Amino acid sequence: MSMQDWAEKDFYAVLGVPHDADAAEVKKAYRKKARTLHPDANPDDPAAEQRFKEVGEAYAVLSDPEQRRQYDGVRAMVGGGARFSAGGAGGAGGGAGFEDLLGGLFGQGGAGAPGGAGGNPFGGPFGGPPPPARGQDLEASARVGFRAALEGATVSLRVPDPRGGPVRTVNARLPQGVRDGQKVRLRGKGMPGPGGTAGDLLVTVHVEPHPVFKREGDDLRMTLPVSFDEAVLGATVEVPTLDGSSVRVKVAPGTPSGRTLRLKGRGVKRSRAGDEAGDLLVAVEVVVPQRVDGAVREAVEAFARATAGEDPRAGLAERARG
Repeated sequence: MSMQDWAEKDFYAVLGVPHDADAAEVKKAYRKKARTLHPDANPDDPAAEQRFKEVGEAYAVLSDPEQRRQYDGVRAMVGGGARFSAGGAGGAGGGAGFEDLLGGLFGQGGAGAPGGAGGNPFGGPFGGPPPPARGQDLEASARVGFRAALEGATVSLRVPDPRGGPVRTVNARLPQGVRDGQKVRLRGKGMPGPGGTAGDLLVTVHVEPHPVFKREGDDLRMTLPVSFDEAVLGATVEVPTLDGSSVRVKVAPGTPSGRTLRLKGRGVKRSRAGDEAGDLLVAVEVVVPQRVDGAVREAVEAFARATAGEDPRAGLAERARG
């Protein structure tokens, strides 16, 4: 993108944010517009596709602090939208082109894309040295335990140097509640810049499964085995929780296998203080004994005779046909 584009395009208006919007506001506005204008949501709509590209273009500049600073400077210098001719000996009106004018003003010889070599209007004013370069971003992966991912884990990452230098060890704190497959950007943990700021480290997190609990958003789900008599007669049983403690839960008489009990506030914590959390969903599973003999068999046979008039499959065939 040329400096002329920067001079003519109001990226703040494209995203619908004020000029003093912070990074969070810019990101929120971009996500909202990108979701609405995405080609998948607007098939065969060239206008929406073009606006989707414009939104992406605006976000690419305004989400980068350095590019945003340069963009604001260009817009302020030209009054936020003045046009300049292509310039040169054969240009319309014979005037100097915008890039030539801006480059000459800041001691730059020739046009170029903003932020690029020879095209940064604020890099080296009046012939001075170029600004410090930002370091390269790096990628890594981390494997963490289920509980550690929910509580926030500190991991040690072996990060290779793409230039062939020695492998570095980076210690980083992952955010609380990180999900399997989530990519976490660690600011300043990438390659050091030559005199400038370090790049970022993009970490792909792999969360190991738990033998009892599964995560569903901010809720946790588990299966609770109960005996046949507990399900029929009712009982109060101990249910383990993720923090290692347990809670007593009442199983009502006649509870069928598959019924889900909800334990409020026993799920994923939404803050480190733990004052907000999801729920623990407990699915009841009636366990049938594998061996039935002696007194147990006699009791079951007596139960069968006592409930002979009840058909658990009544109406099933009709529902299947309908």
